[in-house]
Amino acid sequence: MRKIIFALFFCTLLNCSNTDDLGNCFRGVSLNETINLSNPQFINIQVPGGHATANIGGRNLLIIRRSNSAFKAYDLQCPEGTCNSPMTFDGLKLICSCDDKEYNSLNGSPLDGEGCFALEYNVLQINNNALQISR
Repeated sequence: MRKIIFALFFCTLLNCSNTDDLGNCFRGVSLNETINLSNPQFINIQVPGGHATANIGGRNLLIIRRSNSAFKAYDLQCPEGTCNSPMTFDGLKLICSCDDKEYNSLNGSPLDGEGCFALEYNVLQINNNALQISR
């Protein structure tokens, strides 16, 4: 009986793992804001391919319109946490201004394959003139 209990205990130890996402460098960031696309600062995202930056809910965000109904939103804080300057966007990728590290604007992944992803927000188009951005 002891052998069975020991075997079960040992198997349990082997199967335990930390399920924390080690690549998530933005713990505790939450946002739930609605923006009006009729606002002049968002004029560039009224057409597919356009983008705009804005301070929304206290966070600097980049909003990209991929198609008529698809949007992406990224936090402009550098994911590695070693930079106080916001990232820039060159139309294809996000660039951390302190170390020139680049991130894919399709999914936020680091182009060199190492480190944290850019923080992506959920974007829901409520109607033709409003987006809800949340995390």
